[in-house]
Amino acid sequence: MKGLAIKDVAERTGIAAGTIRMWEQRYGFPEPERTTAGYRLYSEDDVEALRRVLALRERGLSVPAAVDRVRGADMATDRPSLFGALAGGDQPVGSQILAKRTLLAISRAIEDEAMSRAASPLVFGSFQREGNYRAVEHRYRAMARTADAVVVFADFDHLGTGGAIAEVPLEAGGALGNEWAVVIDAPGYSACLLAWEQPRSAGTVADGERTFETIWTLDPRTVRRAAEVGAALARRADDALGERVEQLLSERPLAMEHPAPSLTSVTNRIVGYLDAR
Repeated sequence: MKGLAIKDVAERTGIAAGTIRMWEQRYGFPEPERTTAGYRLYSEDDVEALRRVLALRERGLSVPAAVDRVRGADMATDRPSLFGALAGGDQPVGSQILAKRTLLAISRAIEDEAMSRAASPLVFGSFQREGNYRAVEHRYRAMARTADAVVVFADFDHLGTGGAIAEVPLEAGGALGNEWAVVIDAPGYSACLLAWEQPRSAGTVADGERTFETIWTLDPRTVRRAAEVGAALARRADDALGERVEQLLSERPLAMEHPAPSLTSVTNRIVGYLDAR
């Protein structure tokens, strides 16, 4: 078996071997392989994960919080899907089948609420096609004026991180190519819509009748999970971008624990959009 001994990991990370053993006992992290004789063997991924925990500790996070954050980022990286991370995670969120016209109403309501009340939000959007994003780019630029960061995923030709909005190309064949997402994580307001388009033969339904398996919520903890996955996906494309967004997330409080005012307002906006049709 090939791998790194614990003393090698200690030298590479600056974390004492005894501390690494203690973290393994207390938090189940990292999870080294074992030789037939019982010796620990670590991978390069283990080294990188330990370095990320150390960096988060230097920003003020506790050891368990830093370990949880690195674990969550690793899970999201292994499963490059916003919808999949929430629908199939350790605490799955229930979904429902909705038509595209309804998703548009929910998306607009969430975006409107962000523009009217969110201070310094982190915004993530997934659009499948670049044309879908360009049609609403003006709305995301409006949010970007007060946002700490805006990251959008679509089939862009190239990565664009020089402006107010980071445009991240979809990975070829990746799950995000079938997903629709709007995620807003702000100190006083949180909301997300995550949807996965059900496969079908091309041209079998009208565009407005396309259906998606959908999750939408204003629960702050669920939204934070979605935002952390978005940051991990951004890191896959650009390490500096992902690092910046992850740091912003680590420094901000969750939105209000009881989102009743936002829930009422967003629901009223949704009803307004649907009633206007």
